[in-house]
Amino acid sequence: MRVLLAGGGTAGHIEPALATAEALRRADPGTEVRLLGTARGLETRLVPARGWALDLIEPVPLPRRPSADLLRLPGRLRCAVREVRRVLVDHSIDVVAGFGGYVALPAYLAARHRLPLVIHEANARPGLANRVGAHWATTVATAGSSRLRGAITIGMPLRRSIADCDRGAARADSRRQFGWDDSRPVLLVTGGSQGAQRLNQALAAALPRLLGHGVRVLHVTGTANYEGVQADAAAAGIVDDGYRPVPYVDDMSVAYAAADLIVCRSGMMTVAETTTVGLPAISASTRRRSRPPAAPRSSTTWSSPATGS
Repeated sequence: MRVLLAGGGTAGHIEPALATAEALRRADPGTEVRLLGTARGLETRLVPARGWALDLIEPVPLPRRPSADLLRLPGRLRCAVREVRRVLVDHSIDVVAGFGGYVALPAYLAARHRLPLVIHEANARPGLANRVGAHWATTVATAGSSRLRGAITIGMPLRRSIADCDRGAARADSRRQFGWDDSRPVLLVTGGSQGAQRLNQALAAALPRLLGHGVRVLHVTGTANYEGVQADAAAAGIVDDGYRPVPYVDDMSVAYAAADLIVCRSGMMTVAETTTVGLPAISASTRRRSRPPAAPRSSTTWSSPATGS
């Protein structure tokens, strides 16, 4: 079977796609898997690093309000759909699976009436691409409760290193990877793959007191925020060995094992991962919501050694 997985942009779309690729390969080593993305997303680094083939198309952002981009949308979308169809033909794809994001809608339109389409929605509020594609998808699956009609709840696809993470056994080695070899408490702060400016600002205000109490702080800033966070720390005279700002962590199981507590955004991927590894969390949304998101089901069903799925 030849499968095209459409998931790009942020880790919230890419990581479930990569976890699904790994699960497909475990289920049948002969399965050929390719991922679809754009040149502007994290997939250009994460996908090749995991050893998967990556096809790039032009991004088609969906404007939320009237603008010049809205007028250009039909032409850009048609171009992207043609690019996806070329991938489908060139690689004899049998099925398309999408996880939302910029690349998803062109993939869904290219597969329509041609190939089986499977959609996974991680969020309580489905994105526009998944809402549209769900109308003709063969199967729609969700991480938790969702407003997509006919969806089945399967949990969040997780990579094996997260599902099998033993924080206690891995703690000492994980802390050494960040240059720490003592038993002082470690606080992990992360706003997800893109970072969160409000969390970074809140940490900057609290950092002197945290370090003064002997707390180690592992700060995943987000790639775009890293240099600014470093400059702010230097300007504030923060040179303590207990503070480790990093732009991104490729395997979050290492960061989770090193930490005793995480302060984070309440994205579905983070909620699923911290629940699975058993890491206490202080989690909140950085955006206003009319109601809190529904927690995803336990996702270890996707990565359980017992099921191999």
